[in-house]
Amino acid sequence: MTATSASLFDNRLEKPQRDWVLVALWISLALVALIWVAPFVFIVFTSLKSNAAVMGTSAFSPPVDPKFANYTGAWDRGRFNTTFFNSVIITAIKVPLGLFISAMAAYALAKIPFTGRKMLLLAILFGTMIPFQVMLAPLFTLVNGLHLIDTYPGVILPYLAFGIPYQVFILQSFFRGIPKELSEAARIDGASHFTIFRRIFLPVSLPVLAALLILDFVSTWNEFAMALVLLQDRDMWTLPLGLSAFQGQFSRDYGQLNAAIVMTVLPAAIVYLIFQRYFVSGLTSGAVKG
Repeated sequence: MTATSASLFDNRLEKPQRDWVLVALWISLALVALIWVAPFVFIVFTSLKSNAAVMGTSAFSPPVDPKFANYTGAWDRGRFNTTFFNSVIITAIKVPLGLFISAMAAYALAKIPFTGRKMLLLAILFGTMIPFQVMLAPLFTLVNGLHLIDTYPGVILPYLAFGIPYQVFILQSFFRGIPKELSEAARIDGASHFTIFRRIFLPVSLPVLAALLILDFVSTWNEFAMALVLLQDRDMWTLPLGLSAFQGQFSRDYGQLNAAIVMTVLPAAIVYLIFQRYFVSGLTSGAVKG
């Protein structure tokens, strides 16, 4: 065996060196994922236990005799059929409508030149900096003056007002990165701005819209403070308000209380799982300055 062939044979026997930084990163990610998943596992397990099993077993021990009746009991006792319906109506109207308005406004700010465009964009961006908590009192006065307390429009309109500025900021940044030659070629062919927006900009912005849909759906579905101020009739309550009332009345019924929590967060989790493939790419695209 020659020296050259011997060295090649030795190189083949050498094991590839481990990237310890990558190993440490994976271990850290696994620990963070465990910390995030552990509370949800605890809630799900507790929702399937009786009060005696909750007090007599470990918090993370699986239920021996699952009590699925906790879900039906919590649904009936907490009147979640009403609160769930209200949340579905508000979210189903607000989220698509808000995204559509934001997309059209972002297209106009990014691609249609007009006087005062930069000032209008600054005014919209200023809306993202105002915490809605400081606006609750004047917001209640305004909605009450319009006689919209305990109505769907009385909640949907403020939700739109506080949600659209952030969406416009993300979408107009994305639209500015789309080559202007696409819209110019369409304009030469006689297409209107609305046609360009519908046939060119909307299809290419689907990842960004999906990411915004997830964020907007979760924030609207879980919103509590504004709904608490604007919805005083129990028949108009949303799921977070119903869950808060259920917790106050049945705080010692641990199984049904955790079942109510699972039913409240499950729709948001399902929406995230459906659109999560677009989430990272969508936010990254919207963050790139054109």
